[in-house]
Amino acid sequence: MIILASQSPRRAELLTQIGVEFRVVPTAMDESVHPDERAADYVERVAIAKAKRVHADFPDCPVLGSDTAVVIDHTVLGKPRDREQGIDMLLRLSGRTHEVLTGVAVVTEQTHYRLNLSRVTLRDISRQEAAAYWATGEPADKAGGYAIQGLAAVFVERIEGSYSGIMGLPLFETMQILAAIGVQGRWPS
Repeated sequence: MIILASQSPRRAELLTQIGVEFRVVPTAMDESVHPDERAADYVERVAIAKAKRVHADFPDCPVLGSDTAVVIDHTVLGKPRDREQGIDMLLRLSGRTHEVLTGVAVVTEQTHYRLNLSRVTLRDISRQEAAAYWATGEPADKAGGYAIQGLAAVFVERIEGSYSGIMGLPLFETMQILAAIGVQGRWPS
């Protein structure tokens, strides 16, 4: 069994999908991007920090932490703070390709880390569509202000990379780490 240092239902759903036994122990922490911090460094720092914080309380269990960043024009788009910022984020992504970086870390006696980078192209989105999407409540707690696995799927023209990574937990990289530390799941060998 592992511990998932996240309250994300999507990450829990993805771990369940591959048959990994886990317990959820969320941790609250400041997820602000540091000035001049590269997106790849940001997701690595936050994913590892989440896992290490929970591992301190559960030193005998592997702890998985993950973090996702939506990046456009070298800027990390976090979770929107309000309606206006959420609409603005979606309009900034409209008709363009952006990157989604997800870092996954598992802390045992050692720290194991992998990065997944995907690219997502959204179709042109009108302000009216962005406002209607915000009104659903779905984008309020999502990096970049959208959920690819939800209603925002209708905006997605193309993805290159990992669908599960875009959702918040890249299963390929996660399985690599878990297999390396001897954690079994229900995946093909």
